Amino acid sequence: MPGALEGLTVLEFAGIGPGPFACMMLADHGARVIRIERPGRGGRFGDAGNRDILNRNRERLALDLKDPAALAQIRELARSADVIVEGFRPGVMERLGLGPEVLLADNPRLVFGRMTGWGQDGPMAPLAGHDINYIALSGALHTYGPAGGKPMFPVNAVGDFGGGGMLMAFGVLAAVFSAQRTGQGQVVDCAMVDGAAILSAMTWSFFGNGQWRDQRGVNLLDGGTHFYDTYETADGKWISIGSIEAQFYALLLEKTGLQDDPAFARQMDPAEWGPLKDKVTALFLTRTRDEWCALLDGTDACFAPVLSLAEAPDHPHNAARGTFVEDGGMVMPAPAPRFSATPAPRPSLAGTAPT
Repeated sequence: MPGALEGLTVLEFAGIGPGPFACMMLADHGARVIRIERPGRGGRFGDAGNRDILNRNRERLALDLKDPAALAQIRELARSADVIVEGFRPGVMERLGLGPEVLLADNPRLVFGRMTGWGQDGPMAPLAGHDINYIALSGALHTYGPAGGKPMFPVNAVGDFGGGGMLMAFGVLAAVFSAQRTGQGQVVDCAMVDGAAILSAMTWSFFGNGQWRDQRGVNLLDGGTHFYDTYETADGKWISIGSIEAQFYALLLEKTGLQDDPAFARQMDPAEWGPLKDKVTALFLTRTRDEWCALLDGTDACFAPVLSLAEAPDHPHNAARGTFVEDGGMVMPAPAPRFSATPAPRPSLAGTAPT
């Protein structure tokens, strides 16, 4: 059965990180994505032997962007495409003769997605950077980390993939929807610094309403409380607790035997969070992770074990939902979200040449 995006054709200029992630999302759900790669980069199609999960479900086309014949071929493909996704620095596509003015003149309905860290304009637009820099400038990185400690970046999830690739996938589909109604394509300027900022909208809401101190590790959702944090267990493993609402918090206290300590009744008093966290930390160190799972799994205490990459695919919930799949000996996340009428095809790492 075809996916929800069957009939959508995307030309992807090979890159790393957010652009491939956006195109993976589109390809996962049925779009035809032709990935244009430089010849001789890595494996047969330039992706280290088709072992990059971000490049799954693609058609691959190896073209030398210094060759006028290759550029003419790309321009011809763009005439019938719906979307372009490129992640070069501003001005590179224009220098190749493949900028938006040229390609939209050929195909007025084309959506031209431009993935960068700093955006197409502004004083930092031409500069190099990586996820860590983009989330730093957005203010997001300042909010991650322990109280009194240094900022702790969440791998490259917020800039590259949440604020970059996911925003690009949303942006190009929004622009395609507009083009279908108006007949007019457009440029989608997707900057990771902008995306990281908008992913922090809830934090900015708290901050603007005086409910968020501009410090790390002292707030409701940043590890400042005793009821929303991770805790080490007796066997050196970890668990997560997120018992914010009163009824879930009461259940946590009941299950852990803390309900008789009157100090825990002051759940939302920031002055109590530090001392209460010390008590909870000591408590969770008295049992192994599996023992806490036996006590808290299947309850509304808002609990889950912190699973490793090796463990996560085998958890009964993930296994039941098929959250992870395997292809070519690689375990990978399954396509998401789920569609009832147009489920995503099973992903494949094997690239094919365009027909």
